Amino acid sequence: MTATTADAPPPDLRLPKRRGVELLLLIGAVLISVYGYAAVGLARNGAVPPDVAGYGAGLGLLALLAHLAVRFRAPYADPLLLPIAVLLNGLGLVLIYRLDLETPRDQAAPTQLVWSTLGVALFTAVVVFLRDHRVLQRYAYLSVATALVLMIVPIFFPAVNGAKIWIRVGGFSFQPGEFAKILLAVFFAAYLAANRNALAYTGRRIWRLQLPTGRVLGPIVAIWLLSVGVLVLERDLGTSLLFFGLFVIMLYVATGRTGWIAVGLLLAAVGAFVVGSFEPHVHSRVQDWLDPFASIDAGQGPGQLAQSLFAFAAGGMLGTGLGLGHSILIGFAAKSDFILATAGEELGLTGLTAIFLLYALLVARGYRAGLALRDPFGRLLAIGLASILALQVFVIAGGVMGLIPLTGMAMPFLAQGGSSVVTNWIIVALLIRISDQARRPRPDHAETGIIAQVTEGEQ
Repeated sequence: MTATTADAPPPDLRLPKRRGVELLLLIGAVLISVYGYAAVGLARNGAVPPDVAGYGAGLGLLALLAHLAVRFRAPYADPLLLPIAVLLNGLGLVLIYRLDLETPRDQAAPTQLVWSTLGVALFTAVVVFLRDHRVLQRYAYLSVATALVLMIVPIFFPAVNGAKIWIRVGGFSFQPGEFAKILLAVFFAAYLAANRNALAYTGRRIWRLQLPTGRVLGPIVAIWLLSVGVLVLERDLGTSLLFFGLFVIMLYVATGRTGWIAVGLLLAAVGAFVVGSFEPHVHSRVQDWLDPFASIDAGQGPGQLAQSLFAFAAGGMLGTGLGLGHSILIGFAAKSDFILATAGEELGLTGLTAIFLLYALLVARGYRAGLALRDPFGRLLAIGLASILALQVFVIAGGVMGLIPLTGMAMPFLAQGGSSVVTNWIIVALLIRISDQARRPRPDHAETGIIAQVTEGEQ
């Protein structure tokens, strides 16, 4: 025998499963959502809505179904991811129901509940049937081919609100680009994981940036340019910006080269200037952003962005109270693009900050799961999926608050949009699967090392 037990690395710490904590947080998330639903009814009609018990039971049943899937299939998963998703989805249903009261002929909350149910069902399917996230790495090129098809198909359908991003068949409609972003994240993660060393250490150095060879960087740049080009043709500038940010973030994480961030910001600025100057639909949004009160000065009344800013201002610190705001004056996008204005007006800066903290915590736990993994694909996939949520929140919140021009995307879980809520549930399912793999106890390295060294000594 040539080694002792002191030479072996210490065994990994066994992390608690925390499924009981998750269940308690889920109960709290459901109760907060039910309270919001009842508060809207009291404020608008002076009585609790008669279907509040049914709403609570339905949301609770969905949360319980998701919890059971995690408990039995991903017992070591992060206990905060699912409760945050349920709370955001529940608050979204409350806000949409509140706006439905102002538009009796256009009821969106029942449809949103159906989409949320489908999202939880797909969440459960991913957690149950995808036992290891590394399986997705095998289907990298199939994922990118499917993503490109999903983005091209809407070109052949009529434009809606100036953008060709919808597929409408009868009374059914959805945005295929929402699903394409997950598939592109899978492809980027798989390709960058397989070529991370070549991307980081080969090629020509220009100033402080190490440029990889065209043979290595060319394929992924071509796929990114093709996807962004299709989205520009469809006038879906919000998703184009999201894909660009996703590409730069994942390239930086894979290579560790900070120069890619500088290059990404420079290219984003140039692209925004060109598109904003020559594309009429985007140019009008840039003009609204530069002077949101121009229509008021011209005697035409406030536009959507001005009404959104008025709603935030009216909310103050504590808000007007659920059901007591006037954000419906924003118009046709009040339940989708501008739903954050309703939250800002009726929940105030305090409630809005709490919502942003929920998003920040969701993204941070996704990053944490990725950093805890040893396999490069899983690390890049987790960071890519969490970055999708972070970029969406920034782009949408920045647009409705006047920080950047409007882009027309859906706030994750909050806004009306079936494709969006289903996609976000799939993202959370993948993050839960990855976090389970990251927190799952590994084999006892100490015993493994001792056995190997004993065998070597005997030989």
